[in-house]
Amino acid sequence: MKLGFLGSSAFAVPALEALIAAGHDIVAVYTRAPKPAGRGQREQRTPVHEVASRAGIAVRTPRTLRNEEEAAAFRALDLDAGVVVSYGHILPKAFLEAPVLGCFNIHGSLLPRWRGAAPIHRAILAGDEESGVTIIHMDEGLDTGPMLLAESVPIRADTTASALHDELAALGARLIVSALDGLVGGSLRAVAQPAEGVTYAHKLGREEGALDWRRSAAELERQVRAFEPWPGAYFDAPAPGGGAERIKLRGATLALAAGPPGRVSIARDGVPVVACGVGGLRLTSLQRPGKSAIDGAAFARGFPLDGVMLPATTAPLAAPAR
Repeated sequence: MKLGFLGSSAFAVPALEALIAAGHDIVAVYTRAPKPAGRGQREQRTPVHEVASRAGIAVRTPRTLRNEEEAAAFRALDLDAGVVVSYGHILPKAFLEAPVLGCFNIHGSLLPRWRGAAPIHRAILAGDEESGVTIIHMDEGLDTGPMLLAESVPIRADTTASALHDELAALGARLIVSALDGLVGGSLRAVAQPAEGVTYAHKLGREEGALDWRRSAAELERQVRAFEPWPGAYFDAPAPGGGAERIKLRGATLALAAGPPGRVSIARDGVPVVACGVGGLRLTSLQRPGKSAIDGAAFARGFPLDGVMLPATTAPLAAPAR
């Protein structure tokens, strides 16, 4: 098929590579424009941009799709279909209707649960037992289009957002190739999403990583996994030299603990345990500012925590300067 591919993040890369490998003619890739990043603020291209350039595919980086000039350029590609995954721009009606068959989205949830920007993180945070990928025929709504294919994967007790991201990206790549084959062969028909069970996966905020020890240990453990690696879970602790440090909690497991929320004890193996509103949390991997993450026992040897009373709530991180 003659395809346009619209994607930006690493989640979209396996799908683009799979479509190229399947022999589809990717005539243009649309992705977010390069933006300054890192200490030197050098312009950085998206992961999709990098892959498309290596494959010799024309790359377009419009800063908006909401003008007739961009719509006309997209129509002029004379596409059979558009494939959209983790692009970062909302497609106007003119784009959705330009390809002969329309545009198809790879969405990282079992729709209609977790429509929106952060389905992977919200599923883990909510304690869902499964996630998955849905291929939808896009309409003008927010992930509301009819479904072509869906497949589930379990969310295990140790699943992090990073691991689930990679698993679903690979699954989405396989499903989009199957969906396009089914469309060409006439074996697939889109069906409407169920009216019941709709939830919204709102965009993540940096402040959501703040830990509140008054909550249950089970909730906090899911928060750590859901926000790994970004925005990250964090708490404030008294620093050895005075003052306080903001510590990132990179890994945690459930434990028994007594005492008021925020009270730290040290387990026999040297790992810090924090009492929570219900139960306790073993801090298995921690990271000080400007340092690498280390295991909890090693952290506690260099950062005294035994008997420390952590603030029950953690102040949200300040928004980055613009």
